[in-house]
Amino acid sequence: MALGMIECYGFATAVVVADAACKAADVEIVALDKNKPANADAVFVPLVMVVKMEGSVAAVEAGMEAGIEEAKKRNLFITSKIIANQSPEMEWFARLDATGKDKLRNLKK
Repeated sequence: MALGMIECYGFATAVVVADAACKAADVEIVALDKNKPANADAVFVPLVMVVKMEGSVAAVEAGMEAGIEEAKKRNLFITSKIIANQSPEMEWFARLDATGKDKLRNLKK
């Protein structure tokens, strides 16, 4: 299972990036993570988001391409990375989610 990560500025941008990735390829959004950069007062949008997606390598590549394009249209793209074959430890870490999805998942029976 491949992991793709797209880092961008702003929550709304992250949602649009995730939507574009899912529409372009058979990927699952496993987390939206956030981080406030140290220089938040100096940047245009003070919230950094990471859209994390999983799927086959080809699907993640296609999803990433579409997501990156959406972030770049808004001049809010930061960086991206694909991990072609995650270790089990990385799969757990990839699902950490600052928006609370990982906490809700633990409540399901």
